[in-house]
Amino acid sequence: MRTCDFCGRQEEDDAESLTTLTWTVAVENGRRRTFCDACSRDNLRAMEGKLDSEWW
Repeated sequence: MRTCDFCGRQEEDDAESLTTLTWTVAVENGRRRTFCDACSRDNLRAMEGKLDSEWW
């Protein structure tokens, strides 16, 4: 099970589910954070600017 650290959306993490391939992973302050495709698209510029998700 994969959970978005921003919105809380959950999705099965299995080989048949191709939508989990669109999720992004970032490391913030040494912690691995996972974001769903919707949150990733909405906050792409902040992610590219390496802002912590607290600032989104």
